[in-house]
Amino acid sequence: MGLFNFWKKSGKKVAGGGEAAPSAEALKKEVADLGLDTKGAEITVEGDTVKVSGGTLSAEEREKVILAVGNVEGVAAVEADEAEDAVFHTVEKGDTLSAIAKKTLGNANRYNEIFEANKPMLTHPDKIYPGQVLRIPGGKSA
Repeated sequence: MGLFNFWKKSGKKVAGGGEAAPSAEALKKEVADLGLDTKGAEITVEGDTVKVSGGTLSAEEREKVILAVGNVEGVAAVEADEAEDAVFHTVEKGDTLSAIAKKTLGNANRYNEIFEANKPMLTHPDKIYPGQVLRIPGGKSA
């Protein structure tokens, strides 16, 4: 089981947003609205922690669901089974996908790999914000 931390006061506002974590139903709707299939995975909320468990998700699909629910205002952490090897990067002020690619993949020109790995949550390579957590495909934590 992996535990992934997020900035609770940063992220997409769903179901009112604010300090309180959104409901499991609001998070399931957010995942569905992004066009992601949970393939039977259960999403539950306990305080400001979201749990993603079960289902038949591939590692990539599970990581995308983790990001979809974690990058929501009011969520401080996501606990997920079978996700220990996931590599994520929290965007800092001044970060660009190129800079993140250089830090995590060793080459700034590989920024598009990060962009593609974070679709549909990212819609443009220049639209990232501090506190957002991104999936790094085959990368190392920076």
